[in-house]
Amino acid sequence: MDERAAATGGSTHSASSAPERHEVGRVPLQVALVVLAAVALGLLLYLARGALSPFVVGLLLVYLLDRPVALLARLGLPRILGIPLVYAVVVVALFELLSATLGPLVEQARSFGRELPGLVAALDEQLRRLSEIYRGLDLPPELRRTVDAALADLGATLLRLDPTVLVPVFGSLAAFVASLFGYLVIPVWVFYVLLDPRALTEGFRRALPASWRADAAAVGEIVRRVFGQWIRAQVVLGGIVGLATYLGLLALGALVDPILARYALLLAIVAGTLELLPIVGPIISAIPAILVGATAGLEPMIAVLLLYLVVQQVENHLLVPKIQGDAVELHPSLVIFAIVVGAAVGGLLGAILALPVAATARNVYRYLFARFDEPPLSVDAALAVVVGEGTDAGRRVRNSGAIADDASVGPPPEPPPPEPPPPTRPPGGATADPGAGPPPVERSSVDAGPPPGQS
Repeated sequence: MDERAAATGGSTHSASSAPERHEVGRVPLQVALVVLAAVALGLLLYLARGALSPFVVGLLLVYLLDRPVALLARLGLPRILGIPLVYAVVVVALFELLSATLGPLVEQARSFGRELPGLVAALDEQLRRLSEIYRGLDLPPELRRTVDAALADLGATLLRLDPTVLVPVFGSLAAFVASLFGYLVIPVWVFYVLLDPRALTEGFRRALPASWRADAAAVGEIVRRVFGQWIRAQVVLGGIVGLATYLGLLALGALVDPILARYALLLAIVAGTLELLPIVGPIISAIPAILVGATAGLEPMIAVLLLYLVVQQVENHLLVPKIQGDAVELHPSLVIFAIVVGAAVGGLLGAILALPVAATARNVYRYLFARFDEPPLSVDAALAVVVGEGTDAGRRVRNSGAIADDASVGPPPEPPPPEPPPPTRPPGGATADPGAGPPPVERSSVDAGPPPGQS
């Protein structure tokens, strides 16, 4: 606007303010357009929510496969050739894994099904023996009445448990089978997303107002960090927990009772898979192992219980802080609440993704709160509040080019201090002492110029 005013040689105020009125009225129209598009997209996704599960899984696959594809691209292999190569490696690895584990797993599952009635009868016999041992104890009458009342309350509570609370989780298994066709197209969809991911992100970036792009890039970095750490943690922790459970059950089978090693692979895969459900998953995975141990007696049951407790303590206090970090750290009560809500909304997949979605919502709220503070923090400062000072998240956002496009992000830079005036040459040609400051000069002599005879 200043350049136009200078070009017209000092136009009137109304003429110079016309472009400014146009720019001011343009931003709300862009915002309204973005909000309208977001509402329409949200309504479309809600109507098609039953078909979104395959694409959620596809996004997870995109995240897992993007790094090896990008590595091959940096080595000089085009993405159109690198993606099929990565696909082939993954298929071969899955085939080898299934060949090594599927046969024993199916055999153990069949054996468990055949022996289930006998296991139930053995468990009932062990409970009867424990009851006889309890009745033979010489306990004070008050203590016995208290224990009897507690056991009666426990039995009544177990009988009052509503099994329908698990229907949203396990009911989604039928939906998974019904939407199998949707999963068949996911490899093709993932191929095209991996082929040119920069075009997708650049198109989304250009669809936003310029003043929003830096914040959108920062929010994208928050989402990438939370889901990245969560996916890495689930893959690594699931494998470690499954392997530790398998080796522990084999050791207990050799030292305590052979029945603990009979179903070691089946119970280990259950333990590793249920790591996807934090807090609740390890408890559920321990129940069948403890029941199998209880069929052999009190000592095997206690041994299995101790094994699962040790594995979980090592995971929670040593592995999780190192692998997962604090990106998805939530209070246990909030984790359970998020899992229940996620299961009610999205079934099994909703329960699995409840933790990273809740953690992402928390971190985005923290970022926006810092951006709307008084005075508002810049994009880098607000992002540092969420992800910490020691990360390179802010550099990734700045290198993406989004911050450079928005000069209005954050508080404006302070103007440089004014330069000190040049030293005044006093009459007579002597130079003023810089430490003493300029000598007093009459205003009329300054206006009159230098004395005659001086250039």
